[in-house]
Amino acid sequence: MSAPRQRVSHWTPGPLRTASIVGTGSYLPHRVLSNADLEKMVDTSDEWITTRTGIRERRLADAREYTSDLGAEAARRALADARIPASKVDMIICATITPDMPFPSTACLIQKKIGAMKVACFDVEAACSGFIYALEVGKQFVMTATCDHVLVVAAEKLSSIIDWKDRNTCVIFGDGAGAAVLQHVEGSQGILAASLGASGAQGDLLCVPGGGSQHPSSVESVRAGLHYLKMSGKEVYRHATLAMQQAAEDALHRCQLKIEDITCVIPHQANIRIIQGLADRFDVTLDKFYINLHRYGNMSAASAAVALDEGAKEGRFKRGDYLLIIAFGAGLTWGATVVQW
Repeated sequence: MSAPRQRVSHWTPGPLRTASIVGTGSYLPHRVLSNADLEKMVDTSDEWITTRTGIRERRLADAREYTSDLGAEAARRALADARIPASKVDMIICATITPDMPFPSTACLIQKKIGAMKVACFDVEAACSGFIYALEVGKQFVMTATCDHVLVVAAEKLSSIIDWKDRNTCVIFGDGAGAAVLQHVEGSQGILAASLGASGAQGDLLCVPGGGSQHPSSVESVRAGLHYLKMSGKEVYRHATLAMQQAAEDALHRCQLKIEDITCVIPHQANIRIIQGLADRFDVTLDKFYINLHRYGNMSAASAAVALDEGAKEGRFKRGDYLLIIAFGAGLTWGATVVQW
């Protein structure tokens, strides 16, 4: 007996669309932890912290305020800015290294809290580079017309993984969240090009050793402090500036732009020395950079997202301007993206 005939359908993809950022939002917890406060907690001083990092204070979430809570509020504000109801969101991507729990994804928990039900949700883990990675992932879904509205959230509660007796790390990090809504806008170039990279060979320079399959949670792992963030600061610093410069140059080259064409650079807010180093390498002044690390410290994936939202709200750039967003973090990971606002 001959095999049954199969119907063959031919699907021809349409032309790729652009993907633009049509709304941004951010949320910072109310509690402020200043350098003066840290002087009472650990062997440090305001002068030591400020001269080495540029950080003067940071925000801390309450004990019952979770990463998904921070992300949900930033998401609500981004959707309001874009004038898009949660019911029209097609996908939620959350960039975080401090999820509420190992699973389900923090994106799913944000989905419930903002009422964007029955949409695709997943997390991206690229540490401080997470917002850039998530933007690039979300861009693909808009470009291919798989989704019309993608909500990208970057949220971190780093205070939950900090050893408050370690002055080399506790002075640097803070909590917060930022979000962006992606959509096709006719006539706008939107997110033009990105350059992403990673080097797992240096993964031990910045990590949380405990809690995974290598060091499962146990009484011993807790006693050993394996669930706290560990960082080799000098080594991370040594890799950061060059990697961010190269990623930025590559992203600019991909869209045939130069640093002179950029209205505002949104750098990862880790250390003022790193940002100054980038300015020196590009032979530009710090005026071209949006800087808020003195207020919030390093919020990992949320840093660039919050800076983008604050820069937009403060009028640092206008429609049609070109922005450069760059970051570097654990992994090691790095990335840069060029956006037409």
